[in-house]
Amino acid sequence: MANEEPMSFEELKKRIDELKEKKGVDLSTEEDLSIAVMNLISLEEHFFFTGNKTGKDEYYDMLYEVREMRKILLGRMIEKTEGESWCISKHLLATTMRLMEVGTKLYSDNKKEEAKEIFGFAYKAYNLFFALRLKIIKAPEVSVQMENAKPMSFDDIMGKLVDCCKE
Repeated sequence: MANEEPMSFEELKKRIDELKEKKGVDLSTEEDLSIAVMNLISLEEHFFFTGNKTGKDEYYDMLYEVREMRKILLGRMIEKTEGESWCISKHLLATTMRLMEVGTKLYSDNKKEEAKEIFGFAYKAYNLFFALRLKIIKAPEVSVQMENAKPMSFDDIMGKLVDCCKE
């Protein structure tokens, strides 16, 4: 597939759906597990920032415990064999989770069109994770798939991250 023209997001989604039908793959458990991994990644971030803000080492201890759990659970979904696939998968899930949160905050601020755009990016990153998971694409193809995504500015990202605990 490396020499082929990269597929569009729509083609990628269609291939995932076809694979589920053909192989009878039930992704509901894997989807639940991937959401759990996303939340563990988010907890790692929170324990890191809280540890730094409070100066209390016990938050780093909790970060370590959560990280170990995340590694085991992600290991059930992604093999640590091919180059950067493991790390790319982790970052695709982290990106998905963070974009879901940003989209939800935008939506609650009545910025519905902007929220839908962000939700679209989250969905694209999530589908890329499953495309890697199901070996529909290889790790180097992820960057090609993400090229069409409009990046957020540094100010946008920092503005959302700074208020990540504000509900």
